[in-house]
Amino acid sequence: MAEQQGFISLLSDPGVIRASGDDARHFLHNQLTNDIENLDANDARLAGYCSPKGRLLASLLTWAADDAILMLLPKSLLPSFQKRLQMFVLRSKIMLEDVSDSLAVVGVGMVARVSATPGAGLLPETPYRSKHFSGGHLIRVADAEGLHRALWIGPADQRDAVLAALPADLPQQPESYWRWLDIRAGVPQILDATREQFVPQMVNFELVGGVNFRKGCYPGQEIVARSQYLGKLKRRMLLASVDIDEMAVVTPGTEVFSDDDPGQPGGMIVNAERGPDGRIACLVEIKIDAVRSPVHLGSANGPLLHFGELPYSLEASV
Repeated sequence: MAEQQGFISLLSDPGVIRASGDDARHFLHNQLTNDIENLDANDARLAGYCSPKGRLLASLLTWAADDAILMLLPKSLLPSFQKRLQMFVLRSKIMLEDVSDSLAVVGVGMVARVSATPGAGLLPETPYRSKHFSGGHLIRVADAEGLHRALWIGPADQRDAVLAALPADLPQQPESYWRWLDIRAGVPQILDATREQFVPQMVNFELVGGVNFRKGCYPGQEIVARSQYLGKLKRRMLLASVDIDEMAVVTPGTEVFSDDDPGQPGGMIVNAERGPDGRIACLVEIKIDAVRSPVHLGSANGPLLHFGELPYSLEASV
């Protein structure tokens, strides 16, 4: 039904940090994997925050709002992310605030046949563009399953007005459906269980626009750049599904095992969510060569993973 009509989803998992002050852009530009200094009022960008070893500590959606930069990430990661950023503020003129409680986040999906979709003109024309809407920002994100998708992030007391402004026939879907669409779009989300596990390229983060290789330094930048330019990448993130009991849950961080080398894990679940078809969709970080043989979830004798096609090419871009 959602793929025919579109949908709305009330999202409670994401949190938002607001960075303000004269040095906010420059500070974040030197901390994150993407270009923040040139982020304009109509742009939104994915960005990563890496350890000195180039491993992702968080994946974010960033955008500009008035004189501030806002960053969306899972609430579970927000305290550690904010605390670590604060360590490097020193004398920079920047204030980092957790503004999650004052904001609402609404996911919107509309069918890709734009001209035939009532209300589709509300959405920005292309992914990762932003526009003001009902006191907040409507940010287009990656399309999935024939749907154009956007996030509205704005004052909590404006949420009902936003819902009233959307087409009345849009059904409401649970938050899990939004996460499932993120997986189908091939966009990874770093969570507690996967912190410091992946260099950005291991989860295709540069392929979905999360890394700018022409900007200046940031923590781990040398390792991220070396991974990009020296030799062929041996690990990537792939889309897979698994058929297991309807009560079973697949958790991020679960290891996967290839028949080619069953004695040791060949990769790890990045994200997983049960979809409307009853199957669990997974993003799997794995050795590329390991996929030549059957791959199992959790153990060498675990359920079989069925690999599918991502909506983008795995060829590296710079």
